[in-house]
Amino acid sequence: MSQPPFARRAVAYITHGDRLLVFRHTRHPEAGIQVPGGKIEPGETPEAGALREACEETGLEGLQIESYLGRYDLDLAPYGRQGTLRMFYYHLTCDGQPPERWLHYELAPSDGTPAPIEFELYWVRFPDEVPTLVGEQGLLLHKLAL
Repeated sequence: MSQPPFARRAVAYITHGDRLLVFRHTRHPEAGIQVPGGKIEPGETPEAGALREACEETGLEGLQIESYLGRYDLDLAPYGRQGTLRMFYYHLTCDGQPPERWLHYELAPSDGTPAPIEFELYWVRFPDEVPTLVGEQGLLLHKLAL
C-alpha cells in the first residue's frame, strides 16, 4: 500500500453543555490555544484517531463522538513546509462532571516532541468566549450545534 500524498490529522471539538474544551502548552505558550487533535495512525480510521487523540491529550474518559463535521485539505506551503494535511473534524461530547481547569500530561506525542507534554485544559462558553485557535483548528466551529 502506497503512502497517501498527505498526512491525516483529526481535530476534536469536545463540548460539555454549552462549553468547548481548549488547551495551551504550559511550556510553549507560543504554540497558541488549541483543541485536542493530532496524527491519525496508519490503518486507523479518522473517527478512531479523533477519539484516541482526545483521550490522550485530555485524560478524560467516556468521551462520545456526536458527529462528523467535515474535512479540509490544508496546503502547508504558506507555513514553509511541503505537503498537505488532510484534517478531519469531529464533535465529541463529555458527560459527567469534568474539572473546570486541569493539567494533563500527554505521554505519547505523535509529532516527535519529547514526552511528557504538559497541557493546561479549560472550558470556554461557546461561541462567545472561544479564543482564536491555531492553524485551521477553528475552521468548522460554525458547524457545532449546541
